[in-house]
Amino acid sequence: MSGRSRTLHPALATSEGAPANLRIAGVRALDPVAGIDQVCDLVVRDGVVASLAEPGSGAAPDSGEVVDGNGRVAVPAFVDPHVHLRTPGREDEEDIESGTRAAAAGGFCCVVAMANTDPVVDSPELLSALRRRADREARVQVGFAAAVTVGQRGDQLTDTTLLADAGAVCFSDDGLPVRSPRVMRQALQCQRLHGLPLVLHEEDPDLSGEGAMHEGTVSVRLGVAGIPWASEAVMAARDVLLAELEDGRIHLQHVSSARTLAIVEWARARGIAVTCEVTPHHLLLCDEDVAGLDTARKMNPPLRSAGDRAALREALRSGLIDCIATDHAPHAQEEKEAPFEEAPMGTTGLETAFAALYTDLVVPGELSLATLVEKLTAGASVLGFERPSLKPGSVANLCLVDLENEWTVGENGFESRSANNAFLGRRLRGKVLLTTSAGAVAWRDRSILMREVPA
Repeated sequence: MSGRSRTLHPALATSEGAPANLRIAGVRALDPVAGIDQVCDLVVRDGVVASLAEPGSGAAPDSGEVVDGNGRVAVPAFVDPHVHLRTPGREDEEDIESGTRAAAAGGFCCVVAMANTDPVVDSPELLSALRRRADREARVQVGFAAAVTVGQRGDQLTDTTLLADAGAVCFSDDGLPVRSPRVMRQALQCQRLHGLPLVLHEEDPDLSGEGAMHEGTVSVRLGVAGIPWASEAVMAARDVLLAELEDGRIHLQHVSSARTLAIVEWARARGIAVTCEVTPHHLLLCDEDVAGLDTARKMNPPLRSAGDRAALREALRSGLIDCIATDHAPHAQEEKEAPFEEAPMGTTGLETAFAALYTDLVVPGELSLATLVEKLTAGASVLGFERPSLKPGSVANLCLVDLENEWTVGENGFESRSANNAFLGRRLRGKVLLTTSAGAVAWRDRSILMREVPA
């Protein structure tokens, strides 16, 4: 087993590392989807989970290493269906190597890069070139979205069949909505041929206007132009109805408002094939957290009201929200140092997603660790990938986490090339120590070498 035969989907690309051989001794193995929750010696042999043995009985693989798992948790590595790797065009902000290194440091074994690059990923030639580059540089498995419309201009559909044949994993104009309902309907009709999900940024630009944050009492107090919740909900309602008309399948990105959730709930009740995601920053922050005009907390959709945040958390617990995605959006420091209204939208998130959510939701008891792990891996199911698992016989896509490890965001810099993180300076609990992707070690924290290893 080698190369793409180890990946979660044939269209995913990754550099080919040496297959891992290791024993994580005395670790708590937690895989909620597979029904695994036990203390064991987790043995990986030749890049495959070989066994979950009784503590102290797992035989270390030949030429393998032993890692101390005592007091730590091994979980399936995470899958992020929504990141920006800025390649091609803005490699000063991020590239495939740095972005996937950041992903591995955050416990992710797989990410999907959006198509709003320069140039836009709207041709089979560019898509194929990106996949070849990822085969050389990617630390974890990478899938590439192709644009729905040519140049993301919204008026002409891309050749979705050729792009699907070239290895697109989904279609998205993320960063922009598909403004034309006619073009959106055509995209849903073409889906019958390629079968890939349409991954949608839901926004009515006319309603958003020049807004820089959520429209509400905070924006009025600050004197900053606002973006109303209706900007998202109106476009989501349109696309849900078009999906019903064409019997299509859509995925709503970075849902931020309670009204959009109501639309998703209505659609599900009617049997419409719609899934949705939420970001860590929309789950944990609200418009009150923008009062200091920190540009790292300026994103699209904006941080909404505390009521919207509460609705998102409840929808995550209930299962209405399918998965968590970071919308990792790196920017150059000088761009984010501009006045709030002029700064670009977006925050990084790959390196902080698990710890921020664990600290603010799991530790206080609002969410179980099992649910958090399930939602951080569910992006695989949304996109039709194999889901990472700790079941013996599965390719090793796992991460080792120290839940008691406290650290300050940014104190040691970032693996990402950009530092525009909404949680910068926060003290968090839960640190990823080891990540494997496609059977190879993709990330190793220094601290796992500084602790006594059991015999």
